[in-house]
Amino acid sequence: MNAHDLLWGMTPAHLPADAPAWAVEAIGTVVVRRAIVAPGQVAVGVRGRFREQRLAVQMPIAAVQRRVIPQALRDVVSMRDLPALQALEQLRPVLAALNWGVTGSAGFELATGIEALHAQSDLDLILHTPGPLDRNDSRDLLATLDKAACAVDMQLQTPFGAIALREWAGPSRRVLLKTASGAHLVVDPWQAVA
Repeated sequence: MNAHDLLWGMTPAHLPADAPAWAVEAIGTVVVRRAIVAPGQVAVGVRGRFREQRLAVQMPIAAVQRRVIPQALRDVVSMRDLPALQALEQLRPVLAALNWGVTGSAGFELATGIEALHAQSDLDLILHTPGPLDRNDSRDLLATLDKAACAVDMQLQTPFGAIALREWAGPSRRVLLKTASGAHLVVDPWQAVA
């Protein structure tokens, strides 16, 4: 399982005893997060109704009943008319040849049918980049995303973690690579962190 995958099967019994009441009510679909956990467990996040309601927990892999990956959501169409969904419609043909998917609130809403987006929501996307993405190509891609109906936040998933496209397209020599062991400033996100 990879970060941003959505999982079903978690129950209140899997939550810690001190979990807030909103988490017990919100349990159902959880999102895989980056963290090191014990064998047989997967690091997940529980989303509440409000942005500040997020809980990092673990779930037994054996409890997983269903998994939806971000790439499975790129062709899902919503009847709601919001900027994030308009941006998704605009970007589908542009990204068609790439290995990309929908994450964040849009991914959650498309996968579950639970309204998680609002008029000010960004569109969160992930692009799988098994090999290095040229920085000039990343600038071109960012310029395309910046023409969408709302702000688009794309992460580049490398074999060793994820970086923000906006950061990779920028002038900094080193970028922040998010990994299961934490965030690291690196020159080459396609190399293992020493």
